[in-house]
Amino acid sequence: MDSGDRVPQDIIAIFHASFHPTKGSIIDWSLKASEELDLSHVEFSCLPSGLHLIERDVVYFTKDDHQGVCVFRRRQTSEHGHRGFRLSSLGILLAKSPRPRPWKHVAALKALVNTIYSALEDRDALEPLNEDWDPARAFFEERKIRRPDLGGMSSWQGWNAELEGIHSDTSPTVHLPHLLRILGPSSLTLYKHILGRRRVLIITLPPVEAACILCQVAADTCYQEQVSEQLPSDSQDGCDDPTPHPLKGRSSAGVKVLGMVTLNDLDKLEFESKTGRGWIACTTDSIFLDKPSYYDLLIDLRSTTPNTRPSFHVSKPVEQTSGRSPSHRLSSVRFTWSDVRLWTELDRLLQLDSEDSLDSCCDPSLHSGKGHHSHGSSWTDVWRVYEDVCVMCAGLWMGAWRNTSGALYPGISRRSENGGSIRLEGEDDLSLRTRSTPHIRNIGLGIEGRPPGNTLPSGLGIRTPRAIRRASTMTSWTWAGGKNCDGQDSQPRATTEDAPAPSSGMFIPGQRNNVPEPTAREGAAAAARRERQVFTTLALLDTFHANTSAILSRLAVLLEMRKAQQFPRRADADHSTSPVAGSQTVLFSPKDVMSFELGPFSGLDARFVEWLGEEYGGGMRVLVKRGWKDLVGLILGLG
Repeated sequence: MDSGDRVPQDIIAIFHASFHPTKGSIIDWSLKASEELDLSHVEFSCLPSGLHLIERDVVYFTKDDHQGVCVFRRRQTSEHGHRGFRLSSLGILLAKSPRPRPWKHVAALKALVNTIYSALEDRDALEPLNEDWDPARAFFEERKIRRPDLGGMSSWQGWNAELEGIHSDTSPTVHLPHLLRILGPSSLTLYKHILGRRRVLIITLPPVEAACILCQVAADTCYQEQVSEQLPSDSQDGCDDPTPHPLKGRSSAGVKVLGMVTLNDLDKLEFESKTGRGWIACTTDSIFLDKPSYYDLLIDLRSTTPNTRPSFHVSKPVEQTSGRSPSHRLSSVRFTWSDVRLWTELDRLLQLDSEDSLDSCCDPSLHSGKGHHSHGSSWTDVWRVYEDVCVMCAGLWMGAWRNTSGALYPGISRRSENGGSIRLEGEDDLSLRTRSTPHIRNIGLGIEGRPPGNTLPSGLGIRTPRAIRRASTMTSWTWAGGKNCDGQDSQPRATTEDAPAPSSGMFIPGQRNNVPEPTAREGAAAAARRERQVFTTLALLDTFHANTSAILSRLAVLLEMRKAQQFPRRADADHSTSPVAGSQTVLFSPKDVMSFELGPFSGLDARFVEWLGEEYGGGMRVLVKRGWKDLVGLILGLG
């Protein structure tokens, strides 16, 4: 049996957390593989603030070095002190491993929760008896850890092996296309913080499963490079630079995915920040807006609607005027012009796939109660228009839109005669990876759980969601008012109530078990959609990998060059012995920043290069010179 189809045996604890009217959040039942395992305070992560407003949810979290997941339910009650509802979560903790996969247990955990609570409803009881936990004991016995190596299921063997199999749709990584559509070009700001091992916090409203999934997806964009022991650093063709040594990062693991955090986890955030590994987490506590010193990047999903993108904020230190004044402040940030090259390539892949795909699991606007509006102009979101104009202007200012993509993306094939042209809708190649029978299709068939247009019931008017249409940075006048080139409505308008029913392939919090069994034809269509979604995800991951490899290869060349220039007497010795941490500071000029195809005038790009030096510099500190003399010299061609 394939490892992806076997029941995973990596659970070390199962527990039930509930909200007590006088004691607060408590653990009222648990079963552990070892009595030495401490479950204290895990109940706060399983019952975060605001979860009482929804019926059900899935929460990913961490306890020390163990990842976990729980299924939340809200049950009605007339008991005194409970305010009409009982709040509880059934959760599990996984053994420590290089690549824990708690999402593989979610479907079975939902079924277990339904079994336990259905038995309570049948006898009109609210408090479980000892025998009511028998299904949970059987669940734990079947999936508890038995081998230290977890039977080989904890290893990571590449994205092809990770996303293959009939259960590939349970992996959060397949939601990468939708993440890019939601965040737009600003997703590359998140990518830079992940590659630079910074601290990223996502603030959201319940339900929180979408935000938890986005945490894992964001970490996966750089996972392949961060878990590699040594990174190749091939010098550029025709370059006389000395051959650099392979770069090795300080951390051998990927950015840590903390999942849900609360105010009770402030000490944990401080501890994880000191490791230098970097982390990404999500929270429902708005008070974190007043604590910017705990993170480097904040993504606010609370105001996300089909017409607005999530807002990005970076934490910047400020000079304290008194002991109680804040040490950091939040500053809004968008994408930089240097991101246009990479985003154009990512956007090309997204346009080759569906533009009307809808993944309700990862769409914060659907969970926040802000549905799709049937009216309104494309000019209602000024920032979206700003994005469109900036992307086009930056592409023209930098030359051809994709004139340098071939060297950076050797694994991506495309028609060279179209480089730099504005793309139109229609058929195009999707020969992004070598596969046996690639599926070529028209734009608009959907990949993320939404049935193709021809499978919808007749008479159902479906209009492409504006958030998805415009998330791929198509120009605003293309979609203005939903008109086509003839001035006619391209598709009939529909209200939120006209949305199609969830398909069997759609990943909706708490709803998978309620979807009717698909017919043979629907099952084949769902399998095809899942295959296309995996195909697109692998292509996007290849693009991120190619871009990261190019950046790190250039960093290795520059480090050797600048070290030889600035420390000529020690250059030979450094080839045989690694530098002492903090013993050297290597200065990069704005022209060096440009060699990464980054913006020399962008403060974020300069910090990004310094972050890479901190991680991959082998103990050397990289400092980008950004004085007015350096920038003027660059403009005049002197630097």
